Amino acid sequence: MIGRIFGIAALAGLMAGIPAAAEEIAPGLERDAFRAEVRAYLLENPEVILEAIRILEQRRKLAEATAELDLVRAHAEELRNDGYSHVAGNPDGSLTVVEFFDYRCGFCKRAHPDVKTLIRTNPDIRFVMKEFPILGPESLTAARAAMAALRQGGKIYEDFSDRLMSFGGALTDAVIDRLAERSGVDVARMRADMDSPEITAELERTRKLAEALRIGGTPTFVIGDKIVRGFVPLDEMTRVVELARRAQD
Repeated sequence: MIGRIFGIAALAGLMAGIPAAAEEIAPGLERDAFRAEVRAYLLENPEVILEAIRILEQRRKLAEATAELDLVRAHAEELRNDGYSHVAGNPDGSLTVVEFFDYRCGFCKRAHPDVKTLIRTNPDIRFVMKEFPILGPESLTAARAAMAALRQGGKIYEDFSDRLMSFGGALTDAVIDRLAERSGVDVARMRADMDSPEITAELERTRKLAEALRIGGTPTFVIGDKIVRGFVPLDEMTRVVELARRAQD
C-alpha cells in the first residue's frame, strides 16, 4: 500500500515538474536522481498509471454530475413550471420528467413510442413537453404550428404533436396543415397564431434555458434532477425514473 501511494504521488510529481510536495517525499535525492527513480518505479509498476487515470476519471465524472445537478436545481422552476409548455401525463404528478424535442429528430421519433409507454405506465409522472426546434426551418415551422395548436386545447395539442412526431416524411406546410386538420385543429387560426410575438418569445425562453443547461441536442430528458442526453431504451429510462423517485423520498 505504501509503495502504491508513493507511486501515485511520484506520478503526480512527475506530471507537475517535481513540485515541493514531491521533494518532501524524497528530500535526500537530487532532482535528476529522483526523476530516474520515479521512471524506474513506473516502469516496474505500470498499473500505478492506470490506477491514477481511473481515479482522475472518477473525479471528473463526479464533478460533472455535481455541476449538472446544480444547474438543474438552479433552473428547476423554469424547467417544470414555465407557464407555456404543455404538461402531459398527470399534471399533478409527484415526479416531473421534461423532454426537449424536435419533430425532425430521428432519435426523438425513435424514442417517441417509449415515451408514450413511460407516461401510460407511470401515473405519477407529469411530463413537460419542451418544443426545441434546432434542425432547420421545417423544425421551426412544425414547432410553431404545434405551439399555436396548444392555444386551442391540450388534447388537440397532444394529438397533433403525436402525429408530427410519428410522421416519417418531410414536414412541408401542406403536411403540417393536413396533420393539424386530422387532429381537430382550426388550421386558419393556427396559421394566424404561429408567428405571434408570444410564441417567438416562448421559443427564445426555451432556447436560453437549454443553453443554460448545456443542452445542445435532442432528445434530452430531465428526469427529476438528472439530465439524460440522447436516445435511451425504455428499460433504462424506467430505471432512471425509479432512481428519481427514491431520491425524492
